[in-house]
Amino acid sequence: MSVDFDKVVKTTAWSPGPGCHGGCGVELYLKDGKVVKVEGDPDHPWNHGRACSRLLACTQYIYHPDRILHPLKRVGARGEGKWEQITWEEAYDTIEQKWNRLKEESGPESVIFIQGTGRDIGGPITFLCYAYGSPNLTQLGLAGQSCYTPRLCSMVATMGDFTVADCSQFFEKRFDDPRYTLPKYIVIWAQNPMSGCPDAFQGHWVVDCMRRGSKLIVIDPRWTFFASRAEYYLQIRPGTDGALALCMLNLIIQNDWYDHDFVENWTYGFDRLAEEVRPYTVEKTAEITGIDPELIFAATRAYATSHPSAIHWGLPLDQVPEATAVDDAIVCLWSITGNLDVPGGNVIARNAWDVTQYPYTTQQLQEVYGEDILDRINGKRIGAARYEYLANMRSWGQPDMAVQQMIDGDPYRIRSAWIQTSNLLGGQAANMRKHYQALMNMEFNVIVDLFHNPTTEAVGDLILPAATFAEKESFRAWYQPLQLIRPAVEVGECRSDWEINFELAKRFNPSLRTRYPEFRDFVNERIASSGYTWETLSEAGGWKYPTQEEWPASVPYKRYERGDLRPDGKPGFRTPSGKVELYATLNEKYGIHPLPFYVEPPESEVRTPELFQKYPLVMVTGRRSPVYFHSEHRNIPWLRVCDPYPLVEVHPSVMKALGIDDGEWVWVENDRGRIRRKVKENPSMHPGYISVPHGWWMPEAKGSGPDFFNAWDINCNILVPTDTQSESGYGGGAFKTTLVRLRKIRPDEDLHPNDEAEWKDKR
Repeated sequence: MSVDFDKVVKTTAWSPGPGCHGGCGVELYLKDGKVVKVEGDPDHPWNHGRACSRLLACTQYIYHPDRILHPLKRVGARGEGKWEQITWEEAYDTIEQKWNRLKEESGPESVIFIQGTGRDIGGPITFLCYAYGSPNLTQLGLAGQSCYTPRLCSMVATMGDFTVADCSQFFEKRFDDPRYTLPKYIVIWAQNPMSGCPDAFQGHWVVDCMRRGSKLIVIDPRWTFFASRAEYYLQIRPGTDGALALCMLNLIIQNDWYDHDFVENWTYGFDRLAEEVRPYTVEKTAEITGIDPELIFAATRAYATSHPSAIHWGLPLDQVPEATAVDDAIVCLWSITGNLDVPGGNVIARNAWDVTQYPYTTQQLQEVYGEDILDRINGKRIGAARYEYLANMRSWGQPDMAVQQMIDGDPYRIRSAWIQTSNLLGGQAANMRKHYQALMNMEFNVIVDLFHNPTTEAVGDLILPAATFAEKESFRAWYQPLQLIRPAVEVGECRSDWEINFELAKRFNPSLRTRYPEFRDFVNERIASSGYTWETLSEAGGWKYPTQEEWPASVPYKRYERGDLRPDGKPGFRTPSGKVELYATLNEKYGIHPLPFYVEPPESEVRTPELFQKYPLVMVTGRRSPVYFHSEHRNIPWLRVCDPYPLVEVHPSVMKALGIDDGEWVWVENDRGRIRRKVKENPSMHPGYISVPHGWWMPEAKGSGPDFFNAWDINCNILVPTDTQSESGYGGGAFKTTLVRLRKIRPDEDLHPNDEAEWKDKR
């Protein structure tokens, strides 16, 4: 399509807009001060000009007629949909006055800060939360904090660092860099990366490796693009990944497929690990997982004996029972096979020049906010007293406990919520009714968003309009390269999350005005170790990789041999023993199992047979759509036409047994409620599982109550329980293992089964 333009701005995609975790180089084409076309930047090493459908549709997102363009305050009862435009100054003053009163009456801990998926909000919301003085930063609704946090904490406990599958992304020349070696096998475990481009990883990198010769091992209950191209496809029973990981470890050890040199010199606790995994034979594991024992053996041998090989893992591994223990087991897999921080293996992922936008780990938290930060927040942080692991590994509050405390006020009252990048009632909140009750119990809810959605309409009191990535000034420090987000346009009175939070943070901590007169002063402080400022990095093209000479800790490989990983400069890893801890002493210190183990899902044929008789299907939620990101984009015409309905994917044999036709609307139900879904026949589904995409609401429906964009009718999280968290406090949300049944809708049934009683209770 030919588009007339008079200017091109190169920037970095990081939500809002495409919605994703970002990193792609983008070209914004401008005409008369308006974005008229969005394309990938061909000069950027991450995406080489490629762009997803969400990015290409950003013109419709940026200039959507339903975008919130001004601050709004509620003038009717909650849920009535009555809003009044106000000024930014009135909005800021209102928040400042109300929160100062709450601080005087109940302490800063009475305000809870809620974010959705990580994306670019971690920096701004952390900055505001700690400037106000609250210890309660959460991803409310995300049962067990079951998104990346269990994997991050597991890697820190066992290795002292994070790793990612090595697809050459740490080099500007990528596959042409002579230091790089292609993985012989890539294990894609519990993810379809092309549809979501997760956590600083681009799904098309795997395809690039496949084109160059990498083979695949795919572990997933659902048939995917990658499964169709895998040499080994293991269709696992949902929630049993821990048993499979323990069996693979046992096979590798028993068959002498492990790297003796690495194990002997760089690991701690190998003998105890070997003893722990011994009971997990292929026969026993086949019974648990539903995978053919010969396939388990062959896939394990292929991974363990083909060097180098890499494991790319996904969010469902955070949502299995005892997720931190399962994640520990997978870390052990790439460690004992010698695939850690080697070309084509699982490479240690240090940020460029160690620049952090916001703290991922306790160490980073202390670097940004002071050595005493844990002492300052743990006294009141929700979950810190119950879970020592949670108290010491990251700064999150425990979301299952937080929602209960918002309801019952024990041990102290939560009175106000700040909600940013989180459509809880349309997206992430397990046990949606409980979260609605909790948010309705708040005296004052401030929501930062771009569009009205079920959460803004149901529980919002004050709405602040956020800017898209095309409108904001920011930076991206997530692994590499270090990048700038450069503004191109202004839309309405929308402001970036950084701009909004920066102003409020300064009101609650006036010393920040002296330290950071402008936002760029903050950026320049954060990126100072790179030797760049905002201006010089922008002049250099907007992104840069560190070199081996200037910052060796950021550059692969085998940094543990060179002494580049430890603060003391000694060889080894950033762990108490200086080695990869297969027996994790930090876990032991914080009161959880130091060795990986397996637990059956909370609802299953094995663990709850009577419930299984009533609800014989396992509902796997969260299947990613390439045109949506979580609960975003259902209102974007170019995207909605590609994926128009809230579906349930079902095997044909199940449809036949229930007398259900393809395209028919049915109930998906359990004891927690029921939702309506449109059936999509999928012969690749296992007959015992159904796939239910999450994040659904209908922007075309009525927004005010009791409809709330039909979220109560179609949101699968109504059926998902809370309080299934792992022993660590992190992981274990039952989003992939909930038992349900399908049922035809009778002509006489109410098609709005969930909303009316809830709404009447709150009128």
